[in-house]
Amino acid sequence: MTERDLAIPTLPARSLRATLAFYARLGFEGEIMGAHDEYAILTRGDLELHFFAHPDVVPAESHAGCYLRVGDVDAIYRAFARAALPGAGIPRMDVIGDKPWGMREFAVVDENGNLLRIGQVL
Repeated sequence: MTERDLAIPTLPARSLRATLAFYARLGFEGEIMGAHDEYAILTRGDLELHFFAHPDVVPAESHAGCYLRVGDVDAIYRAFARAALPGAGIPRMDVIGDKPWGMREFAVVDENGNLLRIGQVL
């Protein structure tokens, strides 16, 4: 496999165990690591998210987030929809749609208040 440049988001998590459980519902796999269980790496296919322990994060006040550009946003949306997240509040999943900035995307807010926009170029 050829190495390529890659940016991986590092997001705060009040509880790494709860975060792993939440993302498992979305099809991610991962583990908690570090000498004091302070870090987690989750993957779903080529997607990779990192989380660091931050027990004091207030989900409703969080400004953390990232954009995940994918090859088939509709397939990811259908897979994530199986988690039956609510459409409002924290956590939540927004509906998918074509945006005026040339992306087809949707958003997920996890239980930590992290905003993940998932999309593909139209």
